[in-house]
Amino acid sequence: MSTIKQSGTTPFAMCGGSGWTLTDWFENIYLRTAGIDKYNALAKHSIPWTDPSVTAAFQDMQKIFDPANMVGGSAGAVSTPFPDCVGQAFGSSSKAAMLYEGDFVASVIPTVNSAMQPATGFDFFPFPSINNSPPSVSGGGDVAVMLKDTPQARALIKYLASPDAGRIWAHLGGFTSPNKNVPLSVYPDDISRRAAQQLVNAGDNVVFDMSDQAPAAFGGTSGSGEWADLQDWVRNTSDINGIEAKLEADAKTAYGH
Repeated sequence: MSTIKQSGTTPFAMCGGSGWTLTDWFENIYLRTAGIDKYNALAKHSIPWTDPSVTAAFQDMQKIFDPANMVGGSAGAVSTPFPDCVGQAFGSSSKAAMLYEGDFVASVIPTVNSAMQPATGFDFFPFPSINNSPPSVSGGGDVAVMLKDTPQARALIKYLASPDAGRIWAHLGGFTSPNKNVPLSVYPDDISRRAAQQLVNAGDNVVFDMSDQAPAAFGGTSGSGEWADLQDWVRNTSDINGIEAKLEADAKTAYGH
């Protein structure tokens, strides 16, 4: 990041005005510093947010969330919502070198700058390893639920989980199929193909978005719980003990344990 700053460009556009993006930052760092077992334990609140593994993740996250690394500093990082942050990195007058978020950003970039095309106008790299951590993927997605058990409903659910259905979605772009039997060739460009390959390469080191697994009061409500706690922390990243205590108190209330 120091090389980027020396060139006169701010390293990151941040979407912290939408609190869920901050949870994604923490989750990816935590997965790579604590490992998949700790990740799944924290997602269930089987371990507290004051666990030493959480402290280690925040210490690494603190290095990235230096005000000098973000467009608008700390205030800009927590006031810019998604997708406004996409324009900060990929708009016609970009202010940042990078934006961290999911593969769905590739479908947003052309809407803020039609001149930007995959590979020639923008590209991506996997979330970096931390201390030689293995390739890992944190993903989210929609869940199809069968509300009435009928042969027709079973057939639909079975089809939606099949490679045939995955081909259709994957071909449209902005979507990575969880079915590993969907061929990479159906993805519309090289970037989406490489994103899908990450999922295959990660093997068992694939987790579901932590905040999406949490009770909505903790992991999915604007202005409260994890979203608000992380926004407060970005304003003062030196207070790691404080953010852990707030997260743990809010988690206890939401999880009931």
